[in-house]
Amino acid sequence: MSIKIVPVILAGGKGTRLWPLSRTTAAKQFLKLLGEKTLFQETLQRVSDASVYEPPLVVTNEDFRFLAAEQAREQGVALSAIVLEPVARNTAAAVAVSARIVADRHGDGALLLVLPSDHAITVDETYNACIRSACAAAASKLVTFGIKPRAPATAYGYIELGVDLGNGAHAVSRFVEKPNAETATAFLEAGKYYWNSGMFLFAAGSVLAELNEYAPEVLAAACAAVDGSKVDADFLRLDSGAFSQAPSISIDYALMEKTQNAAVVPSPIEWSDLGSWDAVWKIGQQNPDGNVITGNATVHNTKNSLVISRTIHLAVQGLDGVAVVASEDAVLVGRLDDAQEVGKLVKLLAADTNTAHLTELHPTSLRPWGGYTIMFTGHRFQVKRLFVHPGKALSLQKHFHRAEHWICVKGMAEVTIDDRATVLHENQSIYIPQGSVHRLGNPGKIRLEMIEVQTGSYLGEDDVVRLGDEFIRTW
Repeated sequence: MSIKIVPVILAGGKGTRLWPLSRTTAAKQFLKLLGEKTLFQETLQRVSDASVYEPPLVVTNEDFRFLAAEQAREQGVALSAIVLEPVARNTAAAVAVSARIVADRHGDGALLLVLPSDHAITVDETYNACIRSACAAAASKLVTFGIKPRAPATAYGYIELGVDLGNGAHAVSRFVEKPNAETATAFLEAGKYYWNSGMFLFAAGSVLAELNEYAPEVLAAACAAVDGSKVDADFLRLDSGAFSQAPSISIDYALMEKTQNAAVVPSPIEWSDLGSWDAVWKIGQQNPDGNVITGNATVHNTKNSLVISRTIHLAVQGLDGVAVVASEDAVLVGRLDDAQEVGKLVKLLAADTNTAHLTELHPTSLRPWGGYTIMFTGHRFQVKRLFVHPGKALSLQKHFHRAEHWICVKGMAEVTIDDRATVLHENQSIYIPQGSVHRLGNPGKIRLEMIEVQTGSYLGEDDVVRLGDEFIRTW
């Protein structure tokens, strides 16, 4: 291709459709669901060919900024920028911001390939041919990718093909909302309806011009947010006041369903948005009994099921067509053919004050230095497992309401308490008095693992005063 493509990866979404693994603080794009890479990392790998793609532009939110940076670093992928949205405003504003940045850096003719970061896609010659078709059509059109349907799915929106534009692209006749089962069956039989993938390719100047005509409020807010943005280490922070003025609307509703220049490339590729546990089961490696099993699990006389455990050992017997998924603090058991109802279950949990935390906070929280898992919480005490990457350190900090006991179980730790530094090896421990200024670091070459026992009258994460932090965090 004579013109390189600038990938724009949308990685700011927070969802709970894959509960209990996916939560507000642990979005599915950053989870390792079945393989050794997260969905975000797999998306980065799809656009890693430097002969075709420029370094990706990632759009995410404040909470995920270090997570996105660290997962890109793990894959050895250089990013052009990580753009931070100060508030959630759906995909139209994200696309507008990205188009403005790409136009400024590469010119109006540069092509944007907009990709959700939480889809599973097989990259093969068919996929690459679809990208080439979209590039040819993008000379005059705003292109979306329509996935050839394999079943009468009711969970997806559809695109009806219009006239053939040549080079593998068609005009868009219309966009159709998620249909009922009868309509979806009719769409499948008609053969001219394709699933709406949420993937797009267009020239930066073209999409900016179309946004100016059909969604001027979105474009104005996006441009003002870029104009007022500030560079912070590896991140580009959009101006909060300006960006918050953008309407919260998808790029489909704001532009693609209104423009006269929409085109679709029918794409017979292996694709899933992994929007439910049955979708995860379908793409997983099934054993002869049709089971997909990962983690600690034993199954007997069980067929066509998905069994995932991150911690406890699951023993599943005598079931067919079920999902059994265990996180550190919750277990989901349900039928795979009822997987779309998980959202309703999560709403019930969220409405109960005793279980609301299960929909928001994940026991394992990732940080730029590593992370921690809450293992047990009792009255006036809490036990955590800390893990710190080689060469990283927590902030220099103090707590007003708690003391801490640290036990080194793997690796080597450097602990600073007030003005004294101590090196801990495995099976050694140290006490951090309440109110003392302290820091934990990993000077070694392997991951450091510590057990932390907190004691005190208040154990909330907001009981921390940071006196020095290489990551410039406010949390």
